[in-house]
Amino acid sequence: MRSGKKIIWNAFFLALVFGLTLYGVFHGEDLGAMMDAIREADIRWLVPCVALVLFFIWGESIILWHMLTSYGIRTRKRSCFLFSSAGFFFSCITPSASGGQPMQVYYMKKEKIPVPVAAVILMVVTITYKLVLVLIGGGIVLFGRGFMHRYLEGILPVFWLGILLNVFCVAFMTVLVFCPALTESILQKGLAWLERMHFLRRREQRARKLGKSMEAYQDTALYLKEHKFVIIRVMLITCLQRLALFSVTGLVYLAFGRQGTPLWDVVLLQAVISVSVDMLPLPGGMGISEALFMNIFAPVFGTVLLPAMVLSRGLGYYGELLISAFFTVVAQLYYTFRREDRGKAAAGEPEQQTGADGFRGTD
Repeated sequence: MRSGKKIIWNAFFLALVFGLTLYGVFHGEDLGAMMDAIREADIRWLVPCVALVLFFIWGESIILWHMLTSYGIRTRKRSCFLFSSAGFFFSCITPSASGGQPMQVYYMKKEKIPVPVAAVILMVVTITYKLVLVLIGGGIVLFGRGFMHRYLEGILPVFWLGILLNVFCVAFMTVLVFCPALTESILQKGLAWLERMHFLRRREQRARKLGKSMEAYQDTALYLKEHKFVIIRVMLITCLQRLALFSVTGLVYLAFGRQGTPLWDVVLLQAVISVSVDMLPLPGGMGISEALFMNIFAPVFGTVLLPAMVLSRGLGYYGELLISAFFTVVAQLYYTFRREDRGKAAAGEPEQQTGADGFRGTD
């Protein structure tokens, strides 16, 4: 019942934010002129955008496969692609991307991957994912003063907030990983205080869950110490992932035949938006991402600003949402049918066979 209410609330919140975003973006705009400008964009630059989004999703699947292999767990790359797709889909539709990892664990369990192992791997993925944003934001602050003055004057408070939130997140998770005993002590005292003040009911089960969570952080620390070269490779793949998604806006810039702004600046501006909104409690940064785009890209896209935002956001975020949604449905159907086939096999009925190119195979 509680899970059902949460799903309904998330769906309502997503629809509300989406509706407000549409109203804020298109209210008072000439939609006919916008569509005419979009039709004039060079499709030869837009088609590769879909490939970049696929690469973004595929990149995480390679990270998952690589890390599972380092754990001695053999799994198929296509299964990891389904894990990755489910993670991105639920991250896109839940506030602060909170629903992605639980769904990845859900599907990983279906491949007999132990939950503690899945938790450790996803923890490392999260840390590296956030760390790349911290490095980008920090690099801009340290070496891009002119860039900030030229493009970011109007959004500096949001940009600084995004950097601080990402730094706090990475620092907090690092402390959780490398100082689990200290963290557990602080959290236990915090829980005791909340119970004493009657903000929470006293429950021994809550303390046991906290202890198990700390075990996952200890395992993460051990993994990081024993697999340094794996982490370096994960960081490199994550950087390529991020660059691929940010480059969608660069291709949109080329599709409109714009000139005058270095392509690297266009890509970096899109990275700034991601740094700014990544930690905000909005599904996919919806609403704020569009507002930031319209602000910082105004001198870059000029008269085609709104069409450029629609294409960039449509391909980069909504394209990712649709592609990951499609493969999440594939994952659900696959594991549903496989469970039914195994049930038939257990009952003595012959299990259906599929070709080598299908999703069936040795588990």
